[in-house]
Amino acid sequence: MNKQRVVVGLSGGVDSAVTAHLLKQQGHEVVGIFMKNWEDDDDSEYCSSNIDFVDAAAVADVLGIEIEHINFAAEYRDRVFAEFLREYQAGRTPNPDVLCNAEIKFKAFLDHAMRLGAEKIATGHYARVRWNEARGSHELLKGLDPSKDQSYFLHRLTQAQLSKTLFPVGELHKTQVRHIADDIGLPNAKKKDSTGICFIGERPFREFLNRYIAHAPGPIKNPKGHTIGEHVGLSFYTLGQRQGLGIGGIKGHGGSRGSGEHAPWFVARKDVDTNTLWAVQGHDHPWLLSAHLQATDASWIAGTAPLPGPLAAKTRYRQTDAMCHLEASAPDGFALGFAQAQWAVTPGQSAVLYDGDVCLGGGVIHRASPSKIN
Repeated sequence: MNKQRVVVGLSGGVDSAVTAHLLKQQGHEVVGIFMKNWEDDDDSEYCSSNIDFVDAAAVADVLGIEIEHINFAAEYRDRVFAEFLREYQAGRTPNPDVLCNAEIKFKAFLDHAMRLGAEKIATGHYARVRWNEARGSHELLKGLDPSKDQSYFLHRLTQAQLSKTLFPVGELHKTQVRHIADDIGLPNAKKKDSTGICFIGERPFREFLNRYIAHAPGPIKNPKGHTIGEHVGLSFYTLGQRQGLGIGGIKGHGGSRGSGEHAPWFVARKDVDTNTLWAVQGHDHPWLLSAHLQATDASWIAGTAPLPGPLAAKTRYRQTDAMCHLEASAPDGFALGFAQAQWAVTPGQSAVLYDGDVCLGGGVIHRASPSKIN
């Protein structure tokens, strides 16, 4: 590989730290950038950006590279958070990490890095980029560690973005990354992985959303139309949710395996027009299972949609790939049928398509239904 000027997004975590180390080891000229994307409550116990910057700066010091602190909070609010709130207000459950990657980490950050004279950018994502000579295009591949693969969150990246991007830790398992960090004495070698949404950290989500979204209580109903409780606002619930419904002691009405009198309740539908939350008993209630979905706002890595046919898909992160059939695709969306019904397919989340290890792209789930493929 030619020696290049590479700007690395240093988050303060171990993955981006090892990314910078590996690139420097390969002889590249490495510069670190710490991105601050959220500042509404930076002094709270949940927003750790100040601590993360101290960790990132300590890593840069050990590695002997420069680091710049840059504030993308305005871009984040306009491009990601505003859309996040619109989706929740409409009763859907968005995935802000997907938008954050497409709009901030691989757009605002990439643009800034290019202004700094970078030839490539790099992040600590567990994914891989490969040039396909036969097709004359870049491919996005799953990370080699199946338990850490993050291609799902990167499915909206374009050819232009992938051509400028390196994912060094995508070739490694997490245990290897930790060992490297320990071996070279990185100060964050044992730092816990971040699991919170990309901008708000690991805070009580309902309390956070409450600050930004108007909400009105309404009825919780069972499939027979009986009111069995009251919700605090549709935006605070997602399909498949089991905790926090406040109806645990209510008797059921049978109807599916595991849906007896004391079976747990799950959120199954949200009706924004009537402000009604529908709940069912039993994990495998038919209302929770979908064999068909329609997605909008499609984005394809190759720049064009794949041909209809058999593929695999994820309808949520960490889900095992599910065999499906791409029934039809258009510039603005596609339809999928699944061989086996999928659980709690949620409008607003991403449906991401795969051909083996190759991530093809995906779209935003618009609607799901129980109809089976032939």
